[in-house]
Amino acid sequence: DLHKPIDKRIYKGTQPTCHDFNQFTAAADTIALLVGFSAGQVQCLDLVKKDASKLFNEERLIDKTKVTFVKWLPETERLFLASHASGHLYLYDAEQPCGAAAPQYNLLTQGEGFSVFACKSKTPRNPLLKWAVGEGALNEFAFSPDGRSLACVSQDGCLRVFHFDSMLLQGMMKSYFGGLLCVCWSPDGRYVVTGGEDDLVTVWSFAEGRVVARGHGHKSWVNAVAFDPFTGAAQSPQPPELSGGEEEDEPPDPLTRRSPAVTYRFGSAGQDTQFCLWDLTEDVLYPRLPLSRARTLTGSADAGIPVPGLPRSLSRSNSLPQPAGTGSARGPPPDVPPALSVGRFATLTLQERKGPSGAEKEHKRYHSLGNISRSGEKPPGGAGPRGRLDTAKVLGTALCPRIHEVPLLEPLVCKKIAHERLTVLLFLEDCIVTACQEGLICTWARPGK
Repeated sequence: DLHKPIDKRIYKGTQPTCHDFNQFTAAADTIALLVGFSAGQVQCLDLVKKDASKLFNEERLIDKTKVTFVKWLPETERLFLASHASGHLYLYDAEQPCGAAAPQYNLLTQGEGFSVFACKSKTPRNPLLKWAVGEGALNEFAFSPDGRSLACVSQDGCLRVFHFDSMLLQGMMKSYFGGLLCVCWSPDGRYVVTGGEDDLVTVWSFAEGRVVARGHGHKSWVNAVAFDPFTGAAQSPQPPELSGGEEEDEPPDPLTRRSPAVTYRFGSAGQDTQFCLWDLTEDVLYPRLPLSRARTLTGSADAGIPVPGLPRSLSRSNSLPQPAGTGSARGPPPDVPPALSVGRFATLTLQERKGPSGAEKEHKRYHSLGNISRSGEKPPGGAGPRGRLDTAKVLGTALCPRIHEVPLLEPLVCKKIAHERLTVLLFLEDCIVTACQEGLICTWARPGK
């Protein structure tokens, strides 16, 4: 009954910031729900057993910063993770207490940009583990479909993928600009998609450890990304004709007119109130091979090696038309210093912004450019406690290829669906669910449903 909520709670002095249901234990007699709060506490509720509520980090002795994300460990009854704006990630056992004093830690292991600590205590207590990941807030994390790997995205613009049990770093990627805000695994665990403050969605191959494509369609930060597990190679819809917009007077790219098998589909939702749908097709994932061979050689290890003499049209099929000689600013020219090209790209949409509002937005955006533009003068190296990446040195490497070095995807659909920034995106079998900062939760029917 959409007029009568199952449960309603009002909190004073702190706001809920994130939540997660335990799908593994959910049954008619138990619905376990985690709620994270702006002041750092985590509450564990049961919506059926009303009196079974527990509060973790109640005195804020473990962490005083906002809880950015909470998640039950896959297929476990008691264990959950909570990430904070401090950049720390804590492993809790819902059955264990938190101590009366601030926890003391022993270093277990550390690597490039991260450290893991265990709680020093004679009796078991929370948190069981503390991870320190990257610089700045840890914005979101996601377990791979097999539950073995954990992908984290941070305010330092890095995606880091860990083997959760052995606490080893398995791979890394850097945003084009600014922090990364959201992350999602493909249903088969082969690809990770991120979105963030560079207004891009970035597709990273877990198997190959490289960026395979970027998508440019949003005009502001990307808040949510999600794969559609119900659309894949089995259903291969014809791509719609390129409609309207900036590309109308350009000759159509013949390769975008064909319909290669749709391997994956994912969506993104942004602060620009736009919902975008993207297709990852074989010609983007395996650009080095003719399509007939690509199907048999999908696992080939040399897919990451560029082939000289490859026709340019093939490397950008299913991507935005990029005619030569138009002075397009999508790919920075080679003679522009990296720091400058990052700043310039950060203020571009598909057309240069015009008018006073554009200038005002541009001014606001440049506030966060301070660190990047100075990075050429004084490289921080490993200055921070967890090591910081020098953006000027990373751009153009495998961690962060330049814009023209990977295919630039174009959204299949891009639609304004809210008045306030979008914050949630979820694909279900019969509909798509979105939520925005205005407090509206909307369900969108799939075609034919």
